[in-house]
Parts: sequence; structure tokens; C-alpha cells
Amino acid sequence: CQYCLLVDKLLFLLLMAKKPTPHPYADRLAFERIMLLIATLAQYPGVGCAEADADEEGHHDALQAVQQQLREVAKTVGVELPDGYPATPTIRKDLETLRRYGILDRRMYRWGYYLGTGAMNRQELQVAFHSLASTATYQGNPQARRIHQALAKRLRGLDLEREFFYPVRQQLNRAIMHTDPEEMMLKGENRDTLFHKLDIVEIAISQGQAIEISRSSDPYGRGRVGIRQVWPLQLIYFDIAWYLIAEDFSNNHLTVGRLNRFKDYCQILTPNGRGLAAQEQSLSTAHKLLENGWGLYLGSLEEQQAELQGKLKLEAVKVRFFPPVINFILEGDRRHKNQKILLGSKDSNGDFTYVDYTVKLPRRSLKEFILWVYRHMDNAQILSPPDLVEQHRRSASALIDRYI
Repeated sequence: CQYCLLVDKLLFLLLMAKKPTPHPYADRLAFERIMLLIATLAQYPGVGCAEADADEEGHHDALQAVQQQLREVAKTVGVELPDGYPATPTIRKDLETLRRYGILDRRMYRWGYYLGTGAMNRQELQVAFHSLASTATYQGNPQARRIHQALAKRLRGLDLEREFFYPVRQQLNRAIMHTDPEEMMLKGENRDTLFHKLDIVEIAISQGQAIEISRSSDPYGRGRVGIRQVWPLQLIYFDIAWYLIAEDFSNNHLTVGRLNRFKDYCQILTPNGRGLAAQEQSLSTAHKLLENGWGLYLGSLEEQQAELQGKLKLEAVKVRFFPPVINFILEGDRRHKNQKILLGSKDSNGDFTYVDYTVKLPRRSLKEFILWVYRHMDNAQILSPPDLVEQHRRSASALIDRYI
């Protein structure tokens, strides 16, 4: 009959249907294991890092460290696990599952496991958060300001303690010019500077692209005004302003220029770039010059070449400091890598009557060095070299004339 035929067809279809495949985490213990692993990576970013638990011979089992921490997490949430469970091969399989679902990246985690960009624990995040706040508020970094505002909103949602947001440390070095294009626009204070093109400059730095920029002013009178073609190497904040370390496109001359002295103009010259290896090498050379000198002026191309080749004779500069600034000079025992401080004689009270500060510098740095000496007015006397002694004497004489 027709009914019997229908029943036969249904039975045939049921017999031919594929048996359901059980999910590998359908079992309760397996499900709890994978959830505990995710919780471990979220709560303890960097777990499995070799620096934390290598033995005396330098051997390290990252998965064993993950296993130990996972079992601790299980205790805190009230999950009882069998002894020795989960085994490290099982954890390795679970980590591969997390990679398959995009929870972990498909790469080596040489410095411990963490989820996405969550590479910091709460204490590390707090330090980074306040450093970001200082950069955004006082150094006027618009990118940092936007990130800080977004991050602050997200963190408020975590119901963190008030202590988390209290600025225990803060940098108060404040930029003396407008740095944020959005702020300039709101206040009607547009300055037509390179700050409007920082997004292009930053990409060029990270991709090793040459750019064309235009310098609008040169208060030092070196004639460095107009179009410049450079490899931008790094944006740095120093004292009161943002600067760009750059390498000349044609002759590799390294310079440092204040951003507000460049116009609102930036064009990419080499879209393909030269690679980060070349960028890093040039940046390392620039920082070597900064370390050798005093301040930001890196000298002429000829001076740089001689200095880097060890053919440039350094100048021994000697300054004698008197009370009451002696203690301030003694505090700065790391002002410069080449400095020496010699203690002078003592008075009847046992206090030093003077100290001699000596440092070897390239001549390119003497102008910036003497600006530091000027800060101490009549409590400083330059003893060498002779031309710097004479310059200091003339400056003191000119100052006296202004008050006559």
C-alpha cells in the first residue's frame, strides 16, 4: 500500500543519514578545560614566558607553566580537576584549537601566551595608561590623546578601583606650541605646521619612505629654509617641543628639526620604501651622535663623518661651579657619559667651596653646552677651552652693560 511505501522510504532515509559527529569539547570536562585555558591567557598575559621559570641549565617548558597556572585558575573558580590534568600534550591541542578560531595568532609565542593585543597585566596597564595620559596632556600628542580618551572609556566600564586612575607618576614637560590639529581648529589657532601631516610622516618612518617637506623658519641662521627631501627616522620629544630626526635624501646628512618650524606640507617620494633595516641603522647612528654631544645639534655632514670615523678630536670643557649650586651639580652624576666631577677645597664649615665639572664634547655641541652654563649665572666660571672662556666673559660683560 501507499502508506507502507512511505514508511519504507523513511526507514531508508534514516538508515542512510550520517551519524552525528560529537564535538571534541562536548564533554563537560573538556569544555571546562578550554574555558579555563582562555581565562588563564586573559588573566595572566605572558604566561609561559621563558624568563620566568627556566631551570638552572636554561631548560624551559612553556606548556608546563601554562598547565600550572591553569590549575590555579581552576581553583579560584571552583573547578576540580583530576591530578595532573590537563596534560601538556592536551594543552598543546587546545592551543591549536584557539589558533584555528583566531583567538590566538598562528605564530610563535616566544615571550609567553596572550590573547590578541592583551599583552599586559593590570599593573603594567596602569603604568602604560598614565604614561599615555602624560604624553597626551603635556606633550600634546594628538594620537595619544585619542587613544587615551578611548581607553579611559573602556577601562571605566571594567569598574576598576579609583586608585587605578590616580596619576601616581606624570611627566610635566609641556610643549610650548600648538601640536594638536583638532585643538587648533576648535580654538581657531591654526599654525600651518607639519603637525597637520604627522599621519603621513609616521607611516613614512615605519615603512622607510623618503618624503619632501618644507622648512619655514631657521632661528639659528644656518640658512636651512625651503624644500627638503629626507628619510624621516623618528619623532622625539625633548624638553619643550617635538622634533623630527631625519636623514638627507641625497647625502645622508643627519639633522634634528623642530616640527613647528616646518610647513603643513609633506609628500611621499619613494612609496616602496627602503626597508626598516636601513631605517634602524641610520637611527642608531643619529642616536650615537646625540649621545656624544650635548643637545640636539648634530653638526655638519663633514663633522659627522669625521666623528663617526673616530677622526674628530673632542674638546675638553671645564667649568667651575660655586655655592649654592654645587649640590645640584653633584646630583647629576649621569648628565653625560664623558663627564668627570672633581671636588674642590672645603671651608671652615666643611662645605665645598667649588667643584670642577669636566666633559669631552665635539665642538658642534659647545653652543648648546654654554646655554646650560648660563642657567647658573654668577655661580659658574668656564675654565677651558679659551674661546669658550672668552665667550662667557663677553656675555657676562654684555649683561652688566644692559643694567648700567
